[in-house]
Amino acid sequence: MAEGTSPKPALSKLASRYRGATVEDLDPPSALSLNPTDAISHALLTAFERDYTHLTVVSSANRALLGYLSIPHLRILLENGKVQETDEVSKAMVKFRRKGRVYKVITMNTPLEELELFFNGGENGENGKQEFAVVTDERRKFVLGVATRSDLEDFAKKRPA
Repeated sequence: MAEGTSPKPALSKLASRYRGATVEDLDPPSALSLNPTDAISHALLTAFERDYTHLTVVSSANRALLGYLSIPHLRILLENGKVQETDEVSKAMVKFRRKGRVYKVITMNTPLEELELFFNGGENGENGKQEFAVVTDERRKFVLGVATRSDLEDFAKKRPA
């Protein structure tokens, strides 16, 4: 390893089971997007109905991706009284910081090895573990779905060795 470089995140033992599979093979559910002005109660109900853990937040004006809402984190905020169900989603969402950052584009054609590296903090995961990825088209104009770390693990476990 060259001096000054950090070790690259490694692939799991299950990675050998991907064998050319892509994000499309995970069959990610369609993304469910909210507007920043939607009520938190609406977000909770929608996530519960579809058993989603993460919801994308898009601009109501141009559908640009603004951030996401983590339902587990939202529940903590509610329990601690930091937000209320009548508050707007914007009060609890995690906003994407666009300036000066390179984001990994995850599409339906992204190999699962790349997705795992992203989840493990490499290849534009900026060395921080990621729990989910927003799946978009190549130009990042449309949010197509959300892939989670557990989706990837479940897929690999179901494939023969």
